[in-house]
Amino acid sequence: MRRRVPIHILHGFCMGVADIIPGVSGGTVALLLGIYDRLIEQISTASSGISCLARGDVSGCKQRFRAVQWTFLASLLMGIAVALLLLASWLRTQIHERPVIVSSAFFGVITASAFATRREVRKWSPSRYLIFGIFAATTFTLLGIRSGSLENPGPLVAICAGAIAICAMILPGISGSFILLMLGLYDHLIAALEQRDVSVLGMYAIGALVGLILFSRVLNRLLNRYRDLVVSMLLGLMVGSLRVLWPWPSDQGGLENTGLGTPQTDELVGALIAASVGVAAVVTIVAMVAHRENFDSDDALEMP
Repeated sequence: MRRRVPIHILHGFCMGVADIIPGVSGGTVALLLGIYDRLIEQISTASSGISCLARGDVSGCKQRFRAVQWTFLASLLMGIAVALLLLASWLRTQIHERPVIVSSAFFGVITASAFATRREVRKWSPSRYLIFGIFAATTFTLLGIRSGSLENPGPLVAICAGAIAICAMILPGISGSFILLMLGLYDHLIAALEQRDVSVLGMYAIGALVGLILFSRVLNRLLNRYRDLVVSMLLGLMVGSLRVLWPWPSDQGGLENTGLGTPQTDELVGALIAASVGVAAVVTIVAMVAHRENFDSDDALEMP
């Protein structure tokens, strides 16, 4: 397990980068990297332990905590934290200064990710195609809603927003950053990260913890019982989220506007190159994950 720590930190870093970009989800990256089911299971187990502790069931809490792969979770969390602290401000600047390039690159990433992830559904059926279509259309429509920015939200608002955003972050296709954007709190959180405002960040963290405890257990049960149906739903969320990443919004540049405009001729070449880089990055990651899985299988076969 310990030899995997650097790899898991890198996985967390990639998830953190994705969570910064409105329209991209850390859950999408986890699904692409092949660690999504494991992540949800471990978060659910830890959440169950916390629930036992809250009920006074110390024995049950200890039992569940012993089952948690803490090294795995801590490594991912460390990578996510490093990405947020180092890149949040820089990426926000890039979003505003180079909106077409950034949007195009991540449009390519999500498109390729959805194409690669379709294999996670073991058997497609009419009902699963229907679920996929419904969630894609619903997500596409809902992501057209955006609120104005809130300047000084209260602690309760920040806690509730943190709970909602963390649920979005662990769902492939639903961006926690864009949820905050829709709620008018994206700039507020990014400013807190830039200023290292512990009190504000603490409110969001409390909300995130509550959201994880409540939501991860439900999602884990659904994945265990109805995996193909749930993955079909998640794929719909991913495809529907492409609306946010369309490089040419109707009114203004950047990821903050979700109106759909027409491509600008003078920007097409740069956009296509950026999208191609995004696709190539996903293809490379998929190949690396497949190679790692084959390597692990060979190791397991060779063990006495």
